[in-house]
Amino acid sequence: MISVLSGGVGAARLLSALSRVLEPSEITAIVNVGDDLVLHGLTICPDLDTISYTLAGLNNDEAGWGLRGESWRVMDELSELGGAAWFRLGDRDLATHLYRSQRISEGATKSDVTRELCQRWGVQVRLLPVTNDTVATEFDTPLGRLSFQQYFVEHHHDVVVSGIEVVGADTAHAAPDVLETLRECSRIVIAPSNPLISIDPILQVPGVREVLARRRDDVVAVSPIISGAALKGPADRLLAELGHDVSCVGVADYYEGLIGTFIIDQADADLRDVISARGVKVEVTTTVMADPDDALRLARVVLA
Repeated sequence: MISVLSGGVGAARLLSALSRVLEPSEITAIVNVGDDLVLHGLTICPDLDTISYTLAGLNNDEAGWGLRGESWRVMDELSELGGAAWFRLGDRDLATHLYRSQRISEGATKSDVTRELCQRWGVQVRLLPVTNDTVATEFDTPLGRLSFQQYFVEHHHDVVVSGIEVVGADTAHAAPDVLETLRECSRIVIAPSNPLISIDPILQVPGVREVLARRRDDVVAVSPIISGAALKGPADRLLAELGHDVSCVGVADYYEGLIGTFIIDQADADLRDVISARGVKVEVTTTVMADPDDALRLARVVLA
């Protein structure tokens, strides 16, 4: 069994590819919840939803989020009324959030609801939120402190960030089975997700970083930075704004002490020796997963 620290589209694509090589039931995704929010009274879990929709074959490839075949009547009406419609929720997507919120009001946890939704959609990969407690990734900016979705969606991640805090992480408890799974799996994979805002909120939950440090030789990470740039999202700008090297070397340094193997794209092959000098084994392959065959090739290197 393998465990994959996961957040967002990059993780969803890697998990999908891994499930073509390995029995999906042998894969556990431990998922970031730092970008979760409560909006319109609904509990929304963007990374859990993106990953479950993708693995169920329900994701909206054109938008890059949400469900395919969406309509937007509720959001359009809300906008006409002058309500908060900056965070767009499709009509079908709303059903997920309504169900989750109903179940949580009945005493269920995010872990419970995630399991129920995956069973409903036929997702065989096990998805575990890293914690059922409330944690929130927040950003210090010239506009003041912004929540994750204010920064990412409302302001299109186009404001300078001087600091990131995962509020509540230090007092959170890992969700049931998370630490046990990390201790007992044969391999831990860090998906090519944003290291600062997708992976670090997972690592900050007490016990997670410690397990990875103890099992460093069994930890494989995939770089989300290729030729000094992120394929999607603000990872490259955040690395620069917070003083990190904007390269796969910078990502390897960010994971210092936690990884035994680092997978970089063939475009960065000339940096292999630089990373190897840090005591990390380096594998070079294509890490862009837009093409299914390339995604499958990456999955095989991860498992090799």
